[in-house]
Amino acid sequence: MLQAYSRTNRILGDAKSQGNIVVFRNLKEYTDDAIQLFSNVDAKETIFMHPYETYLKNFNQAIMEMRHLASTPSGVDELVGEDQQLEFVQHFREVMRLRNVLRSFTDFTFEDAAIDAQTFEDFKSKYLDIYDKVKSDQAKEKVSILEDVDFELELIRRDDINVDYIIRLLAKLVDADEEQAESIKKSIRNIVNSEATLRSKRELIEKFIESHIPEISDADDVEGTFESFWTDEKAAAFEAMCREEGVLSEELQGLIDNYLYSGRKPRGDEIANTLAEQPSVLKRKTIVERISSKLNKFIETFIEGV
Repeated sequence: MLQAYSRTNRILGDAKSQGNIVVFRNLKEYTDDAIQLFSNVDAKETIFMHPYETYLKNFNQAIMEMRHLASTPSGVDELVGEDQQLEFVQHFREVMRLRNVLRSFTDFTFEDAAIDAQTFEDFKSKYLDIYDKVKSDQAKEKVSILEDVDFELELIRRDDINVDYIIRLLAKLVDADEEQAESIKKSIRNIVNSEATLRSKRELIEKFIESHIPEISDADDVEGTFESFWTDEKAAAFEAMCREEGVLSEELQGLIDNYLYSGRKPRGDEIANTLAEQPSVLKRKTIVERISSKLNKFIETFIEGV
């Protein structure tokens, strides 16, 4: 019985920290006895989850504590200094952990929560804004107390929300009237702003909406047009990076191909070997870090989440 339980609804780190097993017979007594036999008397206190109401209460309490610091998403922009930003990050990170626990319950709905779904997404967008700022400051070598914070993006990453999902929404724009189109565009912006893997693609998605959607008459043509647009933008961005940094295109493409195979982003010495001319020792570190930042942005934009 325990072996059968262990093979169902497996967890996935903090993103899915609990499983949900539905049993159509009353096996509680047998389950408790089995756990006690193969573990210890107190094991069921850590193995089994508490009732839904317990986690909902904790979630709502975490929401209240976060909103004591920033009552609205726009209030996050008004936080004074990095100390308050750090406090918000810690609060929202706990909110996300508890939300992920609640999602394992079929009973969960934002109607029970002290926050509605859209406001939650808006707070998530502000959380990611801070993450983006930290990354930008690191690229500019600015010192920040937020540098060592683990934003735990796996807590908010959703595999079903990706570029393909956005393309399906874009296709709906073709036959939409003006009011429907504005609603769809708003939905797309909200999704892109609140999904970590899509934020780097914001400008390109907006560009496609403005430059290509008006020219498409058949919704079935959106996917092919978007793929061509994406390929052209990717090639242009790659060529610009090579030209601006004096990088050998074949060598840099080799690093990208290796990333696609191994999932490991290039190291500094590997990036240095792509330069057409080797810089002096004094300039090498700055140049390599700048190229690394551009390459990481290229990967995030054109490869991850596509």
